[in-house]
This record gives sequence, structure tokens and C-alpha cells, in this order.
Amino acid sequence: MNVLCMDIIKFYKCLSDINRLTCLCLIHEAGEACVCEITDALRVDQPKASQYLGQLRKCGLVTSERRGKWMYYQLSPELPNWARAVIKSTLDNNRTEFQRAFPNIF
Repeated sequence: MNVLCMDIIKFYKCLSDINRLTCLCLIHEAGEACVCEITDALRVDQPKASQYLGQLRKCGLVTSERRGKWMYYQLSPELPNWARAVIKSTLDNNRTEFQRAFPNIF
């Protein structure tokens, strides 16, 4: 998918899962995150975390880079400003809920 032509429905469908949304907010907050940090935050095994992150990558929301045995994820540099604003606003306006669910991260 060309992120510059991303339509709003596909964007929100990608974020409709709380685990994918949390991954994205964690990556936004940290600047980048290792899959090992995502597994700890979500309390899931590595294959499950990789599945969430793979879906975000397929949607064009994140990019990944292998460093040794781990994959590191960042927001896609091609992510439109409106999409970045939605992610930031979601985190800023729901920080208490994220902190309650993931106290070690947010």
C-alpha cells in the first residue's frame, strides 16, 4: 500500500485491534521499539507480537530493521501528517488508560 495514498478506512481498520494500537502508541512514544519490548509490554509471546507488528508494517504504518537477532520498529517516515496526529492524539488523550494497562511502558 502506498502510504501517501492511504485511505482513512484502511488506517482505522489497522488500528481497530487494541494490541496493534498499543504497539503503534508504544513505538510513537519511544521513537522505536524492539519486538522484545513489545512482547514484554503486551505480555504475549514473540510470534504473536511479530504478527501484530507485521500487520502494522503491511498497512504501511511502521518500518522495521533487523539488528542481530531482533527486529526494531519505527513509525514509517512516509506516514502522512494526519495519521501521525491521530496516533499522537490517541496516546495523549488516553494516556491514563495506557498507563493502567501497561504501567512499565507509558
